[in-house]
Amino acid sequence: MNDRDLPRMAEALEKIWEVGQSLGLDPYPIHFEVVPASIMYEVGAYGIPGRFSHWTHGKAYHQLKMMYDYGLSRIYELVINTDPSYAFLAEGNSLTQNRMVAAHVLAHVDFFKHNAYFEQTNRRMVDLASVNADRIRKYEFQHGRVEVESFLDAVLSIQEHVDPNVHIRRQSAEELEEKHREREAKAKRHYQEPTPYDDLFELDPVPASSGGQREPPAKFPEEPERDLLLFIAENAEGLQDWQRDVIRIVRTEMLYFLPQMQTKILNEGWATYWHLRIMRELDLTEDEYIEFAELHANVAMPSRRQLNPYFVGLKLLEDIERRWDNPTEEEQRRYGRRPGQGRQKLFEVREMESDASFIRNYLTRDLVNDLDLYIYRQEGDQLVVVEKDWERIRNALTRSLASMGIPYITVDDADYHHARELYLKHLYEGEELDIAYAERTLRHVFILWGRPVHLETVVDGNRVVLSYDGEKNERAVVK
Repeated sequence: MNDRDLPRMAEALEKIWEVGQSLGLDPYPIHFEVVPASIMYEVGAYGIPGRFSHWTHGKAYHQLKMMYDYGLSRIYELVINTDPSYAFLAEGNSLTQNRMVAAHVLAHVDFFKHNAYFEQTNRRMVDLASVNADRIRKYEFQHGRVEVESFLDAVLSIQEHVDPNVHIRRQSAEELEEKHREREAKAKRHYQEPTPYDDLFELDPVPASSGGQREPPAKFPEEPERDLLLFIAENAEGLQDWQRDVIRIVRTEMLYFLPQMQTKILNEGWATYWHLRIMRELDLTEDEYIEFAELHANVAMPSRRQLNPYFVGLKLLEDIERRWDNPTEEEQRRYGRRPGQGRQKLFEVREMESDASFIRNYLTRDLVNDLDLYIYRQEGDQLVVVEKDWERIRNALTRSLASMGIPYITVDDADYHHARELYLKHLYEGEELDIAYAERTLRHVFILWGRPVHLETVVDGNRVVLSYDGEKNERAVVK
């Protein structure tokens, strides 16, 4: 797209906005910028403009740029979830390509604004990310870049381990204390004086030193804690203030990205669904329409090895619209559906669903067959299909999307061996951990916690505890 196309692109943006609103979309205001490819890949690597520097971001940038240079991949759209939103158009795209990107972006921003999983995200995250980056630069100046980057290595190794339900209100310290007092009062009400016959009934006598009260077994935390970053920031004893702040910075930014991870299929399907309909309303020439059709076909092309979120999301939404527009007599009688409610149902889905619930609620037998979905495994150089049953495919997809590919690990005991050692548990759900990766990660967790760390998991059907004490990794089978 050259300078002569800019006025036409500005007119197209106005038309796209007008058409989108007429179709029912309601996005935040959007600030578009036309930028070189290098800026596209820089923003893509960092996730947020102005974010703190780290070698992992540089690695991601070079991977993206290499794929672009060799013609293997290309970023067409970049949009930031803020209010107003920011979107980037590549100056190397044609006018038609950037029209489609703009229509796609418009639907993304509508999704950001209305989907329940984005409700708690910080809409000023670009400003906050810049402030966070300044703080980390200050720590680098005060404590040395090597020390800060090494600490960031440790924090980023577990950055995904935050609680996706964090916005459900946590109990305050006062509420927890009140709960503890209630438990003590209940224990006193049920306490019985010891008798000479307790041993006959195999009762557990109360030690004389207890003063006649049964002490509940002490454990910290009382309930398993899923938010590893928050737990370590609040409870690791050897951390300095700047280190706790770095952990909280990483956690805050991870919580911003979490809804995007939870809704990838639905979000991309929603944007693809609407760019199709918006582009049909624009005054395109025959050549421009052919160019658009080719571009759309490339975006929504199915893959043999992995789910294409654009393709799967689009097909599910179109199927929902068809089914709710034309309900069967049984659906009308049982659920009260009326013909012509397809578009209304789509806006309901946009508002309420994540990928996991989207797949669980709306992936049908017919869709699995039409989309040719299956589960496979790699055997040598061959892909071997191991499952074609539609319900098992749906359930496997739902499980994987609910976890977002992140192992479910909780803090089970932060005073293990009564020595402030950290005991973590992997809630095994059929997928084993990469043990070599897990052992390396424990080394990073040790840096954060400052004491030996342990991780209970399952390997080859056996419960195994991986440990790191600051010098060596150990592995033990739990009897």
